[in-house]
Amino acid sequence: MKSAPPEPPLPEPNPEVRRSQVTLKTVFTICAGVLMVATIVAAIAHALLAVALSGAALMIAVSLDHVVVMLERRGVARPLGVAIVVLGLLGIIVGLGFTLIPPAVSQAKQLIVGAPGFIRAARGSRLFHMLDLRFHVAERVQNAEQHLPEMLEGAATPLLAAVGGVLSSIAAAVTVLFLVVFMLIFGKRLVRGVLTEARPEHRQLYDDVVGKIYHSIGGYLGGLLLICTINATLTTTFLAIVRLPFFLPLGILSGMASMIPYAGPFVVGTLISLLALISQGVWTGVATGIYFISYGMLEGNILGPLVFRRTVHVNPLVVTLSILFLGEIAGVVGAIVAVPVVAALQIILREVLRIRREQLTRVRLPES
Repeated sequence: MKSAPPEPPLPEPNPEVRRSQVTLKTVFTICAGVLMVATIVAAIAHALLAVALSGAALMIAVSLDHVVVMLERRGVARPLGVAIVVLGLLGIIVGLGFTLIPPAVSQAKQLIVGAPGFIRAARGSRLFHMLDLRFHVAERVQNAEQHLPEMLEGAATPLLAAVGGVLSSIAAAVTVLFLVVFMLIFGKRLVRGVLTEARPEHRQLYDDVVGKIYHSIGGYLGGLLLICTINATLTTTFLAIVRLPFFLPLGILSGMASMIPYAGPFVVGTLISLLALISQGVWTGVATGIYFISYGMLEGNILGPLVFRRTVHVNPLVVTLSILFLGEIAGVVGAIVAVPVVAALQIILREVLRIRREQLTRVRLPES
């Protein structure tokens, strides 16, 4: 019998045609990740107020927690320390309210009542005539006065909206207060519980990152409170010296403007200088403008760097851009929390880059 001829060998696989490394499981995983991110972004966009209130409460809780930790080091139990700090904060707010709010409201009423007089005085100034020659301001003011009765007839809805806004602000303040108390009591325990769930080799890294963010935000808020206090005190004193009739509410407004770095003091300083120019004359307006320029240099060159460089280490350009973008997204609250948010992201990015550099160093060492 003749043996069967050998079977021809199978053709070798073409090296240019490789089996796909993307499996169906990988596709579903990527799609699920994208869908999850889109859902989270949509949820945050629809719950922007809740996110803003939670962020404000978190920053206040972090700043107050430094005081609680200081009391703990002196032998005070944490629940008692939280109670002391919260009651002390409420006492300060109530004391300042009874001391500052009545005269501030009284002067604010005088400002509203005297507004027509300011407009008449502004019409008689040289600056108004110069602006009128170029931009026809008098005609626009006259048209606004003619439509004023119609605006007053329909003022019921804006008035109700203003009352609703005040009630919403009160409710938001109460919500933030309760969130702060709960974060002080249960926040540290929650953070520790989350860190214990991490892998043992990464736990120390996460703990270091959280600690850096904690100290950075606490230092920033403490320094920001100091800047606001200095601004309000100096501005109120100066405006009282130049005998501006509404020095107390304007000084408080100037101090609150420092919560928005760089942009806030500039805008409020310009408005107060114009008001001083209209109500008290040219020399008082010039003196007020010189004061705000001098204080702006003090805050920008001494107070601001003392806070930003020693606590958050954020470049002023990055601070300004973050205020613009977060202010556009979340309004005034976004502008206020912009610096702590950017500082936290910067800390996380630095740690990621540091780990990446260490990994590259370990890869290169065996090759050399």
